[in-house]
Amino acid sequence: MPERPYTYYDFTVSLCPECFRRIDAKIVFEDNNVFMLKSCPDHGFHKVLIATDREYYKNIRNYNKPSEMPLKFNTQTHYGCPYDCGLCADHEQHSCLTVLEITDRCNLTCPTCYAMSSPHYGRHRTLEEVERMLDVIVANEGTPDVVQISGGEPTVHPQFFEILDIARTKPIRHLMVNTNGIRIAKDKVFVEKLASYMPDFEIYLQFDSFRPEVLKTLRGEDLTTVRKKALENLNAYNVSTTLVVTLQKGLNDDEIGHIIDYAVQQPCVRGVTFQPTQVAGRLQDFNPATDRITLTDVRQKILEQTNVFQPNDLIPVPCNPDALVMGYALKLAGQVFPMTRYIDPAHLLNNSRNTIVYEQDEQLHAHMIKIFSTGISVDRVEDNFKELLCCLPQVHAPGLTYNNLFRIVIMRFIDAWDFDVRAIKRSCVHIVSKDNRIIPFETMNMFYRDDKEHIVKKYQQQNA
Repeated sequence: MPERPYTYYDFTVSLCPECFRRIDAKIVFEDNNVFMLKSCPDHGFHKVLIATDREYYKNIRNYNKPSEMPLKFNTQTHYGCPYDCGLCADHEQHSCLTVLEITDRCNLTCPTCYAMSSPHYGRHRTLEEVERMLDVIVANEGTPDVVQISGGEPTVHPQFFEILDIARTKPIRHLMVNTNGIRIAKDKVFVEKLASYMPDFEIYLQFDSFRPEVLKTLRGEDLTTVRKKALENLNAYNVSTTLVVTLQKGLNDDEIGHIIDYAVQQPCVRGVTFQPTQVAGRLQDFNPATDRITLTDVRQKILEQTNVFQPNDLIPVPCNPDALVMGYALKLAGQVFPMTRYIDPAHLLNNSRNTIVYEQDEQLHAHMIKIFSTGISVDRVEDNFKELLCCLPQVHAPGLTYNNLFRIVIMRFIDAWDFDVRAIKRSCVHIVSKDNRIIPFETMNMFYRDDKEHIVKKYQQQNA
């Protein structure tokens, strides 16, 4: 009998990337690749590459854990995912990180921008609006794990520090500011004031490339000097920082290892987050058929372009294993020592906060003793590294502080091409909308921004 050219693996619900209607989809294996096959009655057949590591894709199901719900839901479930955001009662994960957009304005007009920001787009939120949005987050989460102040470019808001002060009155465990770094590079007094919000505060710094031509493609300007000056100022005040890299296939994916190596050498940097480009918002000179890069591509390139990390150092995050990879390491004297390899997945499945003990690595232990003998260490653990986010174990490492933490995150923001309703229901990165709903980041950018809501309204009218 004739055989199909693939092995059927699973079934899900996806979207047509042209009209955004819900359609059935197959998940199939071809050699080591994983594809999504789907067909729209109006726009035909689509075959979308969703993973380049068949075994990793199969293994992510072993990292599912019981869902953690928010304290309340904000909308009714009526039309079905993704047309009821949010959060509707059918959503399976609380907000591990909530984005609070305090302005639509930006001091750049990036060719790649999920929010369509520019110097003249939209407006700033008022202090009253911001406080209401923060209160919605607290009502949903009780004690929010991470709130990220964003935009647009949040540092252009004329009441930026007043907003940070309001946020500090709320029971938020960790506060972040998502920024392109321009003001940080130009204004050292501004950075000194940022440092006064430490600890439990972090800068999420855009850092896409070392090459001017790449930055011009992604950001419209050569920002290499801005990035380096921003890090110089952040290092001067040791403001905890994560470097955030927007990735496009064939554009900057060959720089992954170089960026990690550079990040390790920066005293203020606590890690690097890699975000494959989401097909949403403003996206110039990008072909979804050829320029997409998968989560497993990024993971493999990290392994290939660094000589430190092993496959079991970069594992799925249990709250949304389809979309998140995370690896933790200790940063000591300009070197990194991976820790995630010591995590037993069985503990993660049981939602157990097992403890990793650094003495399990003899080389690391010896190196730490050498460091401690030179007096570099501190006297106590700093709250077990501030709890390494909500989804991975705490670390017991006497004598170390948050300064010694280094994490790598791959954050896949699903779009209409690779939309998988199973993963969307587990999305844990959310945005507070202008009308105070809590909406998954992915569906916000596809459906619920100002220029997109007509898509949802059309579907709701057709299915009323």
